Amino acid sequence: MPRQQKIQAPEEDSGFIEKILHVNRVAKVVKGGRRFSFSTLVVVGDGEGHVGIGHGKANEVPEAIRKATEQARKGMFEVPLAGRTIPHVVEGRFGAGRVLLRPAAPGTGVIAGPVVRAILDAAGVHDALTKSLGSNNPFNLSKAVDDALHRIESPQQYALRTSGDMERVIENYQFKDRLAQTEATRRT
Repeated sequence: MPRQQKIQAPEEDSGFIEKILHVNRVAKVVKGGRRFSFSTLVVVGDGEGHVGIGHGKANEVPEAIRKATEQARKGMFEVPLAGRTIPHVVEGRFGAGRVLLRPAAPGTGVIAGPVVRAILDAAGVHDALTKSLGSNNPFNLSKAVDDALHRIESPQQYALRTSGDMERVIENYQFKDRLAQTEATRRT
């Protein structure tokens, strides 16, 4: 399955959503006592379908956050969206961490734990149902969500993979239109 294309992040801060997912303090015991270092997990996104996750380590928290943010910006990729949600059900795995992402009706919101919610918010997903099925370790869970977001396919990718008729795929895939119809029906 082809991976999504990486997005070049601009140098200046132009409205990116940056969230610190986790800060971990690590102690190393040496002859004179303990030495502490910090490991951080950061997500960066534009709220419009582009997101990146970074991990940084340093002896001080601000430096670890800077390294993680830099790595997240370099690793940004595009997530195909269907309106305000994801186009189809997808499962991501990493180590013992497994996460299930499902599309949701407009107005549902993001039903997720703190790590998954932060990543989906940064990516611009406003309506989704999720379930963490394995480890709740933030590092494994974030990589499982990253895997799931990489597995999401646009209608064009699906048609190429299945060598199906593009018109039929688009016809069955008209998720945006179905969402608009559902929302219009709910308002009346």
